[in-house]
Amino acid sequence: MTAPRWSRRASFAWWAGCYSAAFVVAWVSLLFVPEELDSFWTVAIADVAATLVVFAFSRGLKCSSMYDAYWSVAPIVIVFYWVFHAEQAVNPIRAGAVLFLVTWWGVRLTYNWARSWPGLDHTDWRYVITRDKAPSLWFLTDLFGIHLFPTVEVLLGLSGAWVALTQGTNPLSWIDAVALVVTAGAISIETVADQQLVAFAKVKRPGEIIKTGLWRYSRHPNYFGELTFWWGLYLFGLAADPGYVWTIVGPMMMTGMFVGVSIPWMDRRSCERRPEYAEHMTRVSGLVPWFPKKSS
Repeated sequence: MTAPRWSRRASFAWWAGCYSAAFVVAWVSLLFVPEELDSFWTVAIADVAATLVVFAFSRGLKCSSMYDAYWSVAPIVIVFYWVFHAEQAVNPIRAGAVLFLVTWWGVRLTYNWARSWPGLDHTDWRYVITRDKAPSLWFLTDLFGIHLFPTVEVLLGLSGAWVALTQGTNPLSWIDAVALVVTAGAISIETVADQQLVAFAKVKRPGEIIKTGLWRYSRHPNYFGELTFWWGLYLFGLAADPGYVWTIVGPMMMTGMFVGVSIPWMDRRSCERRPEYAEHMTRVSGLVPWFPKKSS
């Protein structure tokens, strides 16, 4: 067996350096943004600049998974920037709830990534398959598909939070209550599902399928929690100002990605590695938790 090139400590040191550099470049880019742009587009420019820095590190270190934590780290920085650069005086209770929920979600998801990341010698299996299928296009796929597209998708997913933090002046309503329950519930579901999966991984036998806890009712309860989180942020924006109709694009894109890409990929891989998984798919819901069908 070949010894790993990178220890976890060295890998995390590179990761910290990469993300620090990305933050600095994003901050410097703000100095050159035209003043007439609103805070959403200002952040979009800085966000892309930071992503390009992460991409440069990914290429240099030959590890596209360097980007993976950006999904959960960047939103925390973004929402705090927005709350301090609000174009209008927004409802402080709504803004505080959005800040807390996004921070809770981001810290939890980043921790879940960090405790399972083997280091720079590891690249997500989906990236490897994509690279091996079309090696001549790998540079473009890596740049646009693995780095820039998720950045755009997450920023659009945060558009509801942007409305709540910088634009919307509506008083609190029942929609805020629903948004709070949906978003907090989504984070809780994702937390429980991830913890159950970690516990199962420690004791599972080869080819075994997790069928306990939330995983008894959904093949991907962690994805359900993640997707519901983005719809919760949309609801906060809807409560703040329903006039920003375009913000629904964010959660719709997330839904399309999970339903059309992530779940099918994971199911195909599980079918290849677990003999009983195809039958498991006929009984257990793919995303939304529901009572499993009885075996025939």
